[in-house]
Amino acid sequence: MASTSGSTTAVEEREIERKRKRSAAGGESAAASVSKWRTRREHEIYSSKLLEALRLVRAGSSPSSSSSTTTNAAASATPPRSRAVREAADRALAVAARGRTCWSRAILANRRRRLQAARRARLRNPATPPPRHAPVPTSGGASAQGDGGKTPPLARKAKVLGQLVPGCRKLPFPALLAEASDYIAALEMQVRAMTALAEALSAVSSSSSSSSAGGGSSSPPA
Repeated sequence: MASTSGSTTAVEEREIERKRKRSAAGGESAAASVSKWRTRREHEIYSSKLLEALRLVRAGSSPSSSSSTTTNAAASATPPRSRAVREAADRALAVAARGRTCWSRAILANRRRRLQAARRARLRNPATPPPRHAPVPTSGGASAQGDGGKTPPLARKAKVLGQLVPGCRKLPFPALLAEASDYIAALEMQVRAMTALAEALSAVSSSSSSSSAGGGSSSPPA
């Protein structure tokens, strides 16, 4: 009897030690993933992918000499310029992540689904944009508020966090924290890259405008 209880205790201790090592390894990998976004190489990789994505957005939004039917169909499938730029920046960030995280795979998969839906909409009715249906109010709001009091505060915060990070609604809490940490670090790098790009474009624009103004004010030689 004593040997059986002793073996059970040893098995439990080994299981606890295995879980502790697994959690420690997960924390180290999460920390390495977060620090990856702070390196200069990742900044340069993302900046190059961002420039390529923005060039594609600019090429797609340039006016063409096609027929009105084709123009209406393209306008119905093309998002507004600001939204297209934001989606291009997020897509470049997901590509820079190389699909190693849930949030990057979710962004890329969402892009593919939207392209397929737009293609199906153009095939069904290419001349007119698809109608926008008003959202139907449901009675789930009151029940959700009623169930909110029964949910622990940590679970409610984890649910909100899972809604903010793409593709992480159904992840367990430790995996959700790792994905959120990596996503936040990637967004910080995205802000730094876009700020540097905006400053560079502003400097180029100001220098070109000053050179053109100087050339226009110069008098011709006698």
